[in-house]
Amino acid sequence: MGKVLRFEFQVPNPEQAIEFYSKTFGWKFEKMPGQQDYWFIITGDSDKPGIDGGLMKSPDGATRTINSIEVNSIDSYLTQVVENGGQVVVPKTAIPNMGYFAYCIDNQGLLFGVSEVNPNAK
Repeated sequence: MGKVLRFEFQVPNPEQAIEFYSKTFGWKFEKMPGQQDYWFIITGDSDKPGIDGGLMKSPDGATRTINSIEVNSIDSYLTQVVENGGQVVVPKTAIPNMGYFAYCIDNQGLLFGVSEVNPNAK
């Protein structure tokens, strides 16, 4: 069973979004090492309920939110997505020291992500 792991905001101007969410909710943003336009979002203490997220500059200028679901085998789930009427729109992609991600569209047109966490990641 897949559980929502994190959310991701894609926006045209990340700096404005960082300012808004920092001032409004007190969220913290940490630049992802080696990535020019990606930040981790820390939404609160790790011992409290809720999930953290990510912020990136939108590749097409659109504003959107994507929820990512943790899976134990990204290859298996990408096959299931297609078998159940969905599409893979960004194929399996490695995230150094973290695992893999892919973006899909469900059978209703909703964009979502799947993530396989590398248990050996630092």
